[in-house]
Amino acid sequence: MRSVRAAIAAIGLGVALIAPASAQTYPDKSIRLIVPFPPGGPTDFMARLIAQYVSANLGQVIIDNRPGAGGTIAAKAVAAAEPDGYTLLYGSSATLGIAPALYKNADYDPIKSFAPVALVASVPFVLVIAPSVPAKTLAEFIAYAKANPGKLNFGAAIGTPPHLIGELFKVVTGTDIVFVPYKGAAASMTDVLAGQMQMTIEGMTTAVAHIQAGKVRALAVMSPERIAEIPGVPTMIEEGYREFPPASWTGVLAPAGTPTAVVAKVNATINAGLASPEIKASFAKFSAQAKIGSPQDFAAFIADEAPKWAALVKASAAKVE
Repeated sequence: MRSVRAAIAAIGLGVALIAPASAQTYPDKSIRLIVPFPPGGPTDFMARLIAQYVSANLGQVIIDNRPGAGGTIAAKAVAAAEPDGYTLLYGSSATLGIAPALYKNADYDPIKSFAPVALVASVPFVLVIAPSVPAKTLAEFIAYAKANPGKLNFGAAIGTPPHLIGELFKVVTGTDIVFVPYKGAAASMTDVLAGQMQMTIEGMTTAVAHIQAGKVRALAVMSPERIAEIPGVPTMIEEGYREFPPASWTGVLAPAGTPTAVVAKVNATINAGLASPEIKASFAKFSAQAKIGSPQDFAAFIADEAPKWAALVKASAAKVE
């Protein structure tokens, strides 16, 4: 009996010694960062910035784009992955706030299914229209949409903030604008540029270059103040609308149960990246605001934000098939 106890104790000691050692050597292989949307959109853009810095300063990160079902496909894959720090999710207000409220079969909990690693950034929204639309201001666009019920379209990826904001826009303004689903922001913006889509709402990462080039017309930003990169564009608040969320947010998460030492290591690297001149310069171009903090800060942030987006799902009357 004593020998059995001694063996069990030795095994326990071995596990105790292995766990810290694995955290010390992490990563000893590539890290897979799963992005819930296609390449070219705002979430993918931010993920690649972070992946590049982590690859250069901690270990190789491979981007794995898995779009579909409002980001739930990617989120479920990470929630079910081995909690060893080698499969991470680049989550957002869409995957952690909207999807669990919008999709009945999301099959993951934004708080219980993940170990928050680091909140990365928030990016303000902007409402843009195709130049072919004969409206120069938000008021003119609303009047034009009311005069042409069911004839205008707006595009966005299903279950994303732009989708919900577009639906809320219709409710608040009393307009009949047809929603057209896309797999990602890049595709919907392409059709606005081509004049095949009349309106979209996007993060500044996707829209700012096209606005500055005059390829799309920005009517309003959702942020409380005007944005320096497009100072002539008024805020929704200036236009008399206070119902809209100001920005989307993104961050990195691991499966629940991932060792805290591994989480802390990735968190420290991401925070160092957010403070670096390279990422600061990239963020500044798109009015993105870095969010440096601890994993505990991110967990508290998600707990606060998820109910707000769930409430927006209800207010917007958005539905998915």
